[in-house]
Amino acid sequence: MDKPRTETPLARPANLSDRIYSELRLRLQRQPLRPDDRLLDLEVAAAYGTSRMPARDALLRLVNEGYLVGTTRGFAAPALSLDDIREIFEVRRLLEPQAIASVAAAMDEATIARLTQALRRAQAAAAQDDGEEMVLANMAFRDAWLSHVANKRLAATIGRFVDHVQTVRLNTLSNAETRQIVLDGLVQLHQALEQRDEPLVRERMTAFMRAAERAFFSTHQAGLQDTPGTSATA
Repeated sequence: MDKPRTETPLARPANLSDRIYSELRLRLQRQPLRPDDRLLDLEVAAAYGTSRMPARDALLRLVNEGYLVGTTRGFAAPALSLDDIREIFEVRRLLEPQAIASVAAAMDEATIARLTQALRRAQAAAAQDDGEEMVLANMAFRDAWLSHVANKRLAATIGRFVDHVQTVRLNTLSNAETRQIVLDGLVQLHQALEQRDEPLVRERMTAFMRAAERAFFSTHQAGLQDTPGTSATA
């Protein structure tokens, strides 16, 4: 009697819509859309050599997650009000200190090395007055610890809320004082994570979040005061 055949399942090719979504999200993280920029589903499809539907599915997913908004002329970056930004900071203060504390005790040497590399990158960016590089260093530091959060839905939620204020971060980190606040926060977090001290990590992330929020609104207020004819309470 012949032995029953054991079928080996074929590897499923990566979903094209998922790939477009991932690459567009990465692009928006590193280079947010300007107010007049638009993403068109037909142009995105052409860039990936595919039909319109996978491109549109990816764009609509980005809309559902708050990265884009639909308009009559394509997909654009959402316009965040000051109240929106306050709410995002509040959500992050509620989520991030506990999330990073949850991984403190389990920090391995490879992750500490990634954090150290990101910190050195931030130090170099501060020394060179490079706000864009500081944003990327901050992202690298965040991604290193966030990848260890056991609750993947929590990690994804934190990632999205941070991404939603990416344009804000690019603007505020053009300010040397704000870059120093971010650098100081990363130094403090790095030290606490090296010590695997969960309460200290939670405390320092909370302080970092509050300092970042104060820095944003201080920079915003200063910008309004430097603009003739603009109310400082706008």
